[in-house]
Amino acid sequence: QLVAYEVKRMRAEEGNKQKILRHIKELAEKLYKNENPYPAVTMHKVQRPTEGSHLRLHQKPFPRLDEGTVQWIIDQATAKLQTAPPAVKAEKKCMVPSGPPIAAIMERNGNALANSARRLEVVRNCISYVFENKMLEAKKLFPAVLRAMKGRAARHCLTQELNLHVQQNRAVLDHQQFDFIIRMMNCCLQDCTAMDEHGVAAALLPLVTAFCR
Repeated sequence: QLVAYEVKRMRAEEGNKQKILRHIKELAEKLYKNENPYPAVTMHKVQRPTEGSHLRLHQKPFPRLDEGTVQWIIDQATAKLQTAPPAVKAEKKCMVPSGPPIAAIMERNGNALANSARRLEVVRNCISYVFENKMLEAKKLFPAVLRAMKGRAARHCLTQELNLHVQQNRAVLDHQQFDFIIRMMNCCLQDCTAMDEHGVAAALLPLVTAFCR
């Protein structure tokens, strides 16, 4: 719901710490209520007898309990329990629109994509050189590719490009090609953030098992 509905609000709040904190507080309350839907039940405390109370002479004997009355109270409580609503709240299913793509939230600056276009081109070129066995050209671009892996777009680009080459049945490599590809993958995984876990890292899993020498 946050992704679907509140992107504009989050963007409007950027730079205003008080609004951001208020928003976080609201979210925290919603999450807390979701985890703790029922208020804590107050327990009745039975007072402990004072010290020396057992020495008093005027102590009344504990009355005999009437079996019929006790049974009647138990029956009443059981009947109440049977008619009571279930303790667990029924889960309401609702459709939440997908909202803008995650990338729209992640890219803080509008020109960030334009700046990364050059890096993506370098990544694509380097991978092409590796598969075309132009190792000298690939070697020149390689440090730039490893630096580009700091950016999320470049990591996505790497997985897409490698996937294309696997589909073209170009998964069997010689030693040098294999070394280059593995080093790229390794660097990509090392630069992954927790947000990439189900995107980049998941996309690399089948590729890791596909390439061989």
